[in-house]
Amino acid sequence: MTAQGKRKWVQGVKTVSTFPPPGLFTKSAPEIARTLASPKVSPKGPASGMRMLTYFINRAGKGLSASRKEELQRAKRLLSERIRDQKRAA
Repeated sequence: MTAQGKRKWVQGVKTVSTFPPPGLFTKSAPEIARTLASPKVSPKGPASGMRMLTYFINRAGKGLSASRKEELQRAKRLLSERIRDQKRAA
């Protein structure tokens, strides 16, 4: 296998589109959900913010403490509720 083949796929993910502000994922679940649902961070809607959060959780993996992972999962639930509410209103 070549050196290129041994790299993880996420190393090739590069984007210049929107992204969360630095340090966001160290804050409280309600603040994370509110920020990721905002049009400034997620102009395509809260579902885009959900993808950012899921990507971060998957990328951090085993490096997250149990309490931090639980707080991020709580943020996912809050963001999911916002998405559900938005769909009902539409």
